Amino acid sequence: MFVMKFTQKWAVTFGIAGLAVLLGACSSNSSSSKSQSFTMPTDSELSTIDLSKSTALGTFDMLNNTNEGLYRLGKNSKPETGLATKLTQSDNGKKYVIDIRHNTKWSNGDTVTAKDFVYSWQRTVNPKTASQYAYLFSGIQNADAISAGKKAASTLGIKATGKYQLTINLEQQIPYFKLLLGFPVFYPQNQKVVDKYGSGYGTRSDKMVYNGPFKLTNWNGTGTTWTLKKNNSYWDKKAVKLSSVHYQVVKDNQTALNQYNSKKLIGAPLTGNQAKNLSKNKDLISRPQSSSYYLALNQKKALFKNLKIREAISMAIDRQQITKRVLGDGSIVNGSFVSKGLATNPKTNKDFTSDITTPASMKYNPTQAKKLWQEGLKENGITNPNFTILAADSDAGKKVTEYLQSDLEKNLPGLKVSVSNIPFRSVLARQASHNYEVTFANWFADFADPITFLNIYTKGNPSNISGWSNSQYDQLIKASSTTDANNASKRWDDMVQAQNILLKDQGITPLYQSSAPWLFNQNVKDIVYNSAGANYNFKDAYVK
Repeated sequence: MFVMKFTQKWAVTFGIAGLAVLLGACSSNSSSSKSQSFTMPTDSELSTIDLSKSTALGTFDMLNNTNEGLYRLGKNSKPETGLATKLTQSDNGKKYVIDIRHNTKWSNGDTVTAKDFVYSWQRTVNPKTASQYAYLFSGIQNADAISAGKKAASTLGIKATGKYQLTINLEQQIPYFKLLLGFPVFYPQNQKVVDKYGSGYGTRSDKMVYNGPFKLTNWNGTGTTWTLKKNNSYWDKKAVKLSSVHYQVVKDNQTALNQYNSKKLIGAPLTGNQAKNLSKNKDLISRPQSSSYYLALNQKKALFKNLKIREAISMAIDRQQITKRVLGDGSIVNGSFVSKGLATNPKTNKDFTSDITTPASMKYNPTQAKKLWQEGLKENGITNPNFTILAADSDAGKKVTEYLQSDLEKNLPGLKVSVSNIPFRSVLARQASHNYEVTFANWFADFADPITFLNIYTKGNPSNISGWSNSQYDQLIKASSTTDANNASKRWDDMVQAQNILLKDQGITPLYQSSAPWLFNQNVKDIVYNSAGANYNFKDAYVK
């Protein structure tokens, strides 16, 4: 997600754009109904709960539990029916007719109908909404033309063909369409509520309605605590066992660990050293993350328009030291932007990261970095190179950026690097407006397909924060979703070639793929965790 999800995971480790939700320890182990509640930590504040405007992983976790779309993602990212009761495909996979549940309710008592989906999708793709996720609708009839301002939002290929029936027309097959339908951006919205609150919609928990297992409460728009409360208007409320999940922003891992040990949190995210010291603790778990943490160099700045300078910065960074020494939490260097373990070659079953070509510039080589750096500075006529790395103010974000500052100044002669660690919300805003020189960012997969990473670095994509563009790259990404969409092998090759171009041209500087060790109370059962998309699904969870 462009999100920058920041985890330390989107959550991040870093000033990143998307911070991840981190779990914490249990408030009670009794079997009474009162025990069906616990408090979880997260390392970042919520920025919005408007699903058309959200970009952060933590927010998508909230939306995933307070709302429901046509599908929900179950274990292993498998789509399970949510509001959909019947799906029929025709026209070579380009037409979907979907019946939805009758008489399901919003938390204000309104009935959820097919028109709520039509309105939501049209609102998201409408350029006036300025959604950073509008691009996910590409492939739905007229979506691209609407986003480009060439057609009205009302022409989008989704229609209510009955109070409880949707007809969706695609311009070409979308191989991962069901996965998209389980992502919060494709959930319904209540137009009456959007109109009522106007610009305030989604800025507080009481300026929103909910149709999912829980309702968001006690969030004032800027606070560091909020609650997911069981939604008694939810159609399947009998399946929901938890009465509430409380959230508390905890940016320091030691604080979270202390609160876990004192039973104030249901779990705690750990640093690498903490995980090593607690290796024999029965509550230790490791969450895999379909992520990429990277540096985005603002290519609107003169310094970063030179390829040799971008290559030099990449080669001056010892990524193994970041994962082993700075983090030490199981994070890996995979030489890729697309995460390892996300998708496999349809012919050979090899992982995507095994098929790509990692360029020399992605490998630590301080001697060559120095040479390229000096050549690039000379070519650009720069005599006093300096820049600031923008990152979130989490514990991991601070540690990673401090290390980057040291490595870069050590290996690139004459360079002066400053670090600015600021609140996550501010990082997101500055990244979106390209108001930075270098930023420590991350991306977390929205669904289990490489395109979820590669799409964001097409020209003009709102999540393309570096401003890099390459016409051949754009053509390959377009082919993967149009002419080659129905040919799995060709589509795969398109995506492999595209990533090779992105890395060779240093459109971004990938650093590592994250992993998240936690202590987590084993009395909490049946939480569904997926590494791609919204991570947590609490619908069936309970405290033993």
